[in-house]
Amino acid sequence: MKVEEAKYYHQVDTVVVGAGLAGLRAALELARNNQAVGVITKVYPTRSHSGGAQGGIAASLANVAEDSPELHMFDTVKGSDYLGDQDVIELFVNEAIKTIYEFEHMGVPFSRTEDGKINQRPFGGHSSPRACFSADITGHVLLHTLYEQCLKYNVHFFNEYQVFSLLIKDDISRGVVAWDIRNGGLHIFHSKTVLLATGGYGRAFKITSNSFANSGDSLGLILENKLPLEDMEFVQFHPTGLYKHGILLSEAARGEGAYITNDKGERFMKNYAPEKMELAPRDVVSRAEQTEINNGRGINGQEYVYLDLRHLGAKKIMERLPQVQELALKYIKTDCTLEPVPIQPTAHYSMGGVPANIKTEVLKNGNGDIIKGLYTAGEASCLSLHGANRLGTNSLQGAATFGRIAGKSMSEFVKSNAYESLPSNPLEVANGKISSLVEGSGKEKHASLREELQKNMTKFLGVFRNEKDMLTMKQKIKELQDRYKKVIIDDKGKIYNLDLIEAFELGNLLVFSEVLIEGSLARKESRGAHYRTDFPERDDENWLKHTMAWKTETGVKLDHSKKVIIYWDRYPPQERKY
Repeated sequence: MKVEEAKYYHQVDTVVVGAGLAGLRAALELARNNQAVGVITKVYPTRSHSGGAQGGIAASLANVAEDSPELHMFDTVKGSDYLGDQDVIELFVNEAIKTIYEFEHMGVPFSRTEDGKINQRPFGGHSSPRACFSADITGHVLLHTLYEQCLKYNVHFFNEYQVFSLLIKDDISRGVVAWDIRNGGLHIFHSKTVLLATGGYGRAFKITSNSFANSGDSLGLILENKLPLEDMEFVQFHPTGLYKHGILLSEAARGEGAYITNDKGERFMKNYAPEKMELAPRDVVSRAEQTEINNGRGINGQEYVYLDLRHLGAKKIMERLPQVQELALKYIKTDCTLEPVPIQPTAHYSMGGVPANIKTEVLKNGNGDIIKGLYTAGEASCLSLHGANRLGTNSLQGAATFGRIAGKSMSEFVKSNAYESLPSNPLEVANGKISSLVEGSGKEKHASLREELQKNMTKFLGVFRNEKDMLTMKQKIKELQDRYKKVIIDDKGKIYNLDLIEAFELGNLLVFSEVLIEGSLARKESRGAHYRTDFPERDDENWLKHTMAWKTETGVKLDHSKKVIIYWDRYPPQERKY
């Protein structure tokens, strides 16, 4: 495979990278505002990871119990362990209601109460049932509905394209360069605006609920452009991953009343969160599970506990939780209507990501300076809506709401700005990545390096962390990065060269994992999903601040000068109990 010339040149008002909930909602908003939009996605849109979200989407509709945006805001602030920016959270909870009714009017088939209202179920950390749902396939129906709406408004999709580089010059975004996976060849997308909506990065871990596509591509692209990532140390572990597989069994199961038990048959959450029990936030439940396992109270002394749904009855399970039943039966041959299901914590969600302001504009530092024309939304972003820990059902809502806000922001930008000229050699970076993998002289294989990375990240940067383990992982990541320079792929062809794509993804995994490790080492406290056994207490005096991190030639540069936005008269930090 020789150095590429651009196979195609596209000029389009705006480019959306990623076709999950955030990307599709932004694209729809842009199209409704008569903007030409191209969506670049490395998987077919309806296979995006948002479709795997099961349990619900949060909004304070108060359809089944008293609720309000103020209560939703407090729960989200508290759930974030007070690291969430409260101006962002306030906007979010108020816009969430509008988002749900928009979805309803688009035709989303929400489950209903007997009097015809959108049904809402309880979820962990929420003080009221506010999870709007469609059985346990909520993300699936939202994604398909948005895709249909995008087709209605003539959004153009570039399916199975991998973005290899961002075109940024003088702090202005000018487009992207992408590889056509199906046919081979590089494409230049010259645009006024770019939205990064590529999802999370759970594939840095061995046990994860994330799809294979979730390799943190936006994060690698941001770092190589000498831009920062924010709060990367905060990785959420979901408590109900299928044992050994990590595949998610929805929190909807606990919302409907499922129990979690140890080897003694105890509902042990009574010892960790007596008021909320199984409906405590995910970080609390995951730590409780891992503590039981570490102390020898896993089932038969093994690395799992039980999720027990039997008392709900087969009728309710098949009506409200059919996918939970199907997944357990298909992957571990356990029928949850008849027997408890083995579960363990699984890497699930990234609170950190590409820093952005409330308008979703990408930040270049902690002072609020922006990269003109570059935006981000969904799990790839860090606004910071979720702070140190996300509440269940706030993810789908965050993606949809800030996807819409991104679309509006980008539309305004497009209308008032002209196309900027491209860099002098727009293919240089992408070609460099391709040639190093195809024409190198090394003998390393990306599959074995990825396996080592994932195994060690799960072992040393999991539910519990300490300095010794993280220093071990720091040394390991340097070794893997050095070995990656010697990676070569076997497939030299252009058509469906997944060897090339997977090797490229590994490069992203390795670079942002180093940032994650350094941020975790630096934060000498326990807050939300970041729990250090050597610093088990939250430290508001020294650590009530965000982490900004850059990748430099000499290593990772950290800055903690960006303060958390707090309404001290309304939601001051307090001890987080459930």
